[in-house]
Formats: sequence, structure tokens, C-alpha cells
Amino acid sequence: MTQPHGRSLWKSAQYTLAGGVATGLLTLLCFRLDLGLSVAGPVYLLIVVLQSLTGDFLSAALISGLAAACLDWFFIEPLFTFNIMSPSDALALLSFLLTALVITRLVSRLRVEVRFTKAQKERLDHLYQLSQQLLSLDPEASEETFLEPFRRLFGVTAIATFDGRTGETRTAGSSRNRLAERTRDAYIAGRDSSDGAAGVSVRCLQLGNKVTGAIGFESLVDPEETVGPLAALTSAHLDKTQAFRTASAASAAAQAEVYRSAILDALAHEFKTPLATILAAAGGIREAGSLGPEQMEMADTVESEAERLGRLTSRLLRVARLDREEVRPRLEMLDMHAVVRHMADQYSRRWPDRRISLVEHGEPAEESADPELFRLALSQLLDNACKYSPPGTGIDIELQHDPGGFVVQVSNTGSSIPVSEQRLIFDRFYRGSEAKRHSAGSGLGLYVARKIALAHGGTLYLVPEDAGNPGVTFRLKIPSSPAPAEHAVTAK
Repeated sequence: MTQPHGRSLWKSAQYTLAGGVATGLLTLLCFRLDLGLSVAGPVYLLIVVLQSLTGDFLSAALISGLAAACLDWFFIEPLFTFNIMSPSDALALLSFLLTALVITRLVSRLRVEVRFTKAQKERLDHLYQLSQQLLSLDPEASEETFLEPFRRLFGVTAIATFDGRTGETRTAGSSRNRLAERTRDAYIAGRDSSDGAAGVSVRCLQLGNKVTGAIGFESLVDPEETVGPLAALTSAHLDKTQAFRTASAASAAAQAEVYRSAILDALAHEFKTPLATILAAAGGIREAGSLGPEQMEMADTVESEAERLGRLTSRLLRVARLDREEVRPRLEMLDMHAVVRHMADQYSRRWPDRRISLVEHGEPAEESADPELFRLALSQLLDNACKYSPPGTGIDIELQHDPGGFVVQVSNTGSSIPVSEQRLIFDRFYRGSEAKRHSAGSGLGLYVARKIALAHGGTLYLVPEDAGNPGVTFRLKIPSSPAPAEHAVTAK
């Protein structure tokens, strides 16, 4: 504090010397020209005004006293004597002092406002430059890169950020006051903090009403005015970067799904030709005759398994096509009971070690639906029930009509879906942990089945498991006579 006070006194001395020289010269000029009090008085007042405008109050007060003394000595009768107690001298001195006080007060206030305005403009310019540089940064660049403009533009010795989403702390510069720890602690406490003695200012970063991180500065000039806008720019930059990375990940995942669907389609097409050849060869062997019972049985096995593989290939083609295209049902009146009975018999023969039972409620009735799509959706549910239930367990199919349409429910015991995975099972390509352990698959079955249900204006959902409903139960509903506008629904 001594050094600034010494500089202030030295400046006052310089101002006083310059004012004293000017007062002496003007006194000499007025006296030589024999100017009277009426002229000399305003001249000395002008000197005091100029001194007050250019100097400080101390120098203005000293020059005011000097001007009053010169006025008394050279221009007020009797000349060359001091009569400071006279009313005219006292009035002159008081006028000069009051003028100096008022003017220096106004000038000091103006100088403070000018400095404040200049600092505000400089701060706004730096904030604008910072925002431009943050906008131009590559979102894929390292997180530490965006901290450097803060140091360069605002002259801080250290800066630290804490990301609450990843738990990572990033710093730039060298801190002497544990800036990184203070920044992390501010986020944990959810409160801003400032330490004027250490020159540390920390602000929490917010997205809406949620605290997402914190940023801290060391040796920041005017932190009360600057730290708020800097924290807002940081929050906007981090949110923009996070949004870009999320969008990039989603785009990459969507592209991967397109490739995966295309591969499934290509493989299914490639399987069809050799399967047709195998079926033709098996039929030719059968027709050739002269086969023993064992050879006939082997030929039957080859033919039946090739047909089954052909059906699976056709189904894979349909699933891959439905996965990437709109589902547009071709509606016709369909005996739902007959279709469900036929598929229950088919799966009973295909899975003899599962006890498949069918319960029908109400009288058989026809509903408007796409036969192929309905069979495909139901086959997905039956496939899952058979694949993910242990041998010897039961699979229950229940169908009924309600006022809104036709409902078929498929249940199996011996397996369950974790609660954490239940909201994901209808997502494209998603396969739960249990599903991956039990059998191979594409993760498209339930996705396509739900897509078909939605295209009919219906629903497909997992029935919550409870004491009266153990295991896994899916409920598929096809409404009665859906409106034509609903025929082209694309399920996502």
C-alpha cells in the first residue's frame, strides 16, 4: 500500500509544480500590464478551474491558496501586503477552494465512470472473442483445448472445470490455491464460492435447474462482473459438445443398423439358391427309388430340414425388409381362431418337448388383418416363448374378443426378463442378457412384431409379472376394423 500512496503524492507534486509555474507567469503578465482586480480575479479563477480539471484535489487546493495569495499581494489594496482576514480575501479564497472541490469531485467521478466504461467495453470485447473462439472449436477436440482462450483473453493464472456427467477434472495453468479441488467441492456442494484473499472464484454450471459441473478461476480481474458470463459460455460450450457427441453416436448406431439389416437381407438371399438345390436333390433321390428304409428316412430328414431352413430364410427376409421399410398391411377378413389354432399345432410338432396349450374364449369370429403379417407377429411371440423356456415347461396361448378387437396372449414359464431390460426389449437389435446366453438371434423379432401391431392400429406389450402371472407374457391386440389411415403406420 505504501508504493501506490507514494506515487499519488509524486503526481500531486507534479500537478502542483505545473500549476504554480502557470500561476506565477500569469501573475507577472497581469501585473506588468497593470490589470486591475476585475481582470485578475477571473484569471486566477480560470487557473483554479484548469488545475482542478487536470490535477487532483490536493494540487487544486494548493493552487487555490497560491492564487488567493497572489491576488491579495499584487491586486488588492494595499498592495504588497497580506490582509487575509479582510472579507474580500476570505471570499476569494473560499470561492477558489469551493470551485476546486466541486470540479475535482465531478472530474474524479467522470474519470471513474470512464474507466468503468472502458473496462466494461474491454470485457465485452473479450467475451465476444471468447464466444467466437468457442464456437469455432472442433467438438471432437480435446476438452483441455477450450480452456486456453480463457487464459489468453482474461489473463487468469489457472482455470479448472469439473464435469459432473463424467466425473472428470480438467485444468490449465498453475494454481497455488488448490483450484481443482475447490472446483470439484463447489459442484458437490451445489454452491458457488469466492475467496478474495486467494483470488479464487468458482461458479456452478447449470442446464436448466440441474447442476452439471463447475468452473473455477484464479487471479480473474473483476470476478463479480466477469465470472457469471464466463460460466454461462462454458456451460453452453459443454452442452453443445455433449449434444454433438450424442448425435454422432446416434448417427453411427443408425448407420450400423442399416448395414446389419442389409447383411441379413443379403445372407437370406444367398441361402435361398443352395436350399432350393438341396430340396431338388432330396426329391430326386426319393423319386429314384431302390432306397432302403434307413436311406428313405435320411432323405426325409434332409428334405424336412431343408424346408425348415427355407422357411426360416424366408422369414429372415421378411423381417429384414420390415425392419427398414414402412409396414402397410393388406387387410382382409381373417378367422383369427383358425389361424392361431393352426400355428399352435405347428409349433407343438416343431417343439415336442414344450407343452403348448390353447385356450379360446368366446365364439370364433373374423377380424380385418393382414394374414401374412399377423402370422409373422404371432410366430415371433411363439418362437421367443419356446426358445427361452426350459424343456418340459408349458406355453399358454389365450385368445379372446373384447369390445375393441381381437386379443392373443402368449405366456411361458421358467424364464423372466429383468426389470432393467423390460423397457428395451422392443428396441431394434436389442437382446437381453438372458437371451444372449440361451440362443442366437438378431434382436429384431419383438421389434418387428410390435411394428406390425402398430401398423394395424393395435398394441403389443409385456404384461407386468406378479404372483398371479409368473414368467413372461406378451399381449397382442388387433382392433376391429381399423381406419384406412392407420394402415400405413410406420412403427419406430
